[in-house]
Amino acid sequence: MTEASPTRRRRAGGRAAGAARAAAHVIDQQPWRLPRNNDRPTEPLTPEGVEALHKGAMRILSEIGIEFLNEEAVGYLREAGCKVEGQNVFFDPEFVQEMVARAPASYTITPRNPDRQLIMGENVMLFGNVSSPPNAWDLERGKRPGDMETYVEFIKLTQYFNCIHFAGGYPVEPIDVHASVRHLDCLFEKLTLTDKVAHAYSLGKERVEDVMEMVRIAGGLTHEEFEASPRMYTNINSVSPLKHDFPMLDGAMRLARRGQPVVVTPFTLAGAMAPVTLAGAVSLSLAEGLAAIALLQWIAPGCPVAIGTFTSNVDMKSGAPAFGTPEYMRATQMTGQMARFYGLPMRASGVCAANVPDGQAMWETSNSLWSAVQSGANMVYHAAGWLEGGLIASPEKFVMDCEVIQHIQRYFEPQMLGVTEDDLAFDAINEVGPGGHFFGCQHTQDRYQEAFYGPFLSDWRNYEAWRLDGAVWTAERAHKTYKAILGEFEPPPMDIAIRDELADFVARRKSEGGAPTDF
Repeated sequence: MTEASPTRRRRAGGRAAGAARAAAHVIDQQPWRLPRNNDRPTEPLTPEGVEALHKGAMRILSEIGIEFLNEEAVGYLREAGCKVEGQNVFFDPEFVQEMVARAPASYTITPRNPDRQLIMGENVMLFGNVSSPPNAWDLERGKRPGDMETYVEFIKLTQYFNCIHFAGGYPVEPIDVHASVRHLDCLFEKLTLTDKVAHAYSLGKERVEDVMEMVRIAGGLTHEEFEASPRMYTNINSVSPLKHDFPMLDGAMRLARRGQPVVVTPFTLAGAMAPVTLAGAVSLSLAEGLAAIALLQWIAPGCPVAIGTFTSNVDMKSGAPAFGTPEYMRATQMTGQMARFYGLPMRASGVCAANVPDGQAMWETSNSLWSAVQSGANMVYHAAGWLEGGLIASPEKFVMDCEVIQHIQRYFEPQMLGVTEDDLAFDAINEVGPGGHFFGCQHTQDRYQEAFYGPFLSDWRNYEAWRLDGAVWTAERAHKTYKAILGEFEPPPMDIAIRDELADFVARRKSEGGAPTDF
């Protein structure tokens, strides 16, 4: 493999940086930035409650254990002194706490465009695209299985919106591409159509190694530069209850050894895959997450990790998953409190159970997004485009969700909390006096752009102006916006030599058969 020269790397980075600064054509959206959540987090647990959840998780780990369906992982944990029975591993609480303490509280992730560098941790809140639905839905084509054409559409939306910070898993699964080479085509499109931080599915050796190499090539990096700091990340899920599977552990260990972040997110549904009580569901989730983090810190001390939450509940009458519920919100807040207890960055999600982008979809998604704000989450998966409990990705919903995310990011702006003498506006109040208005006073005119509520995608106006202008309902307007974005989309620049090298790697790996489809 030919290493990219420093000159070529600088040229590619400069062009990409220029693209990041380019003005949007279709909508006047808010600028790219890393929003900081300065609110005091909601902490529903008392100190005694925090200690009880911690002890509950430690008791699960020490008395019940976690099954690791990966012999290499089991070997490492046996070497670390853990008690092992077959594939079941029992953890000493002191060992778990020692390993978790090795993990950094924050770190950066730098994609091929350094202007898109992310901070994972502190009080920064990052939002990502919908990831992994098998189906898509839009107003024109209805519900259908995912394909590469639709996948590319979502990748373009991911790049276009400044409020979306990272390109997560496949926004929709392109089943028209064979599973053995799907990761190659998907990552080629992701790395050429976006310049944001990219995700790799942790599904065994070949996929993870291929994606790391593709990210390295796309960034114009040497192997040493790639491993010197985080450049990408993965997310792994446990098999609740009480299991971690082979391919996810394999991929996670490979990434950790090379210094790339691993987000560990148990997926627990109270009443089905976890106890029906929130305390039981959250303690189970913590135990599963901490077990994997302990493993990774043993094999790669100080490797970047995060703990995720995906704890919701099921409808006990039908067994159907529910999202954006009060239970979901409380579980997210509780996990955020525990993440701070352990000193770990935290991942949450923007989710709903609605089948189409309707009122239910938006109130459930808003509930989940605001619970992420309340919990102090650092990374929000599925923030834009998710429908039907993760079975559907919708471009209309993507546009609508980005509007909510922009509301949240506007909410974080420091000027919203200004209390200086100037902000208190005593002279303006005195000037206007009783019965006047503030539209024309100089204080308002001087601060119009700062005080203006937008820009937002909705083009908010009162009902009469909206009606007389012939406007349409929200999903129809979002459909028009998404189509306009695709019509004017321009990919971020990439040095032609780097693009060719990336294409050559994909072609070579395809000729070698790609990755196995059974584990």
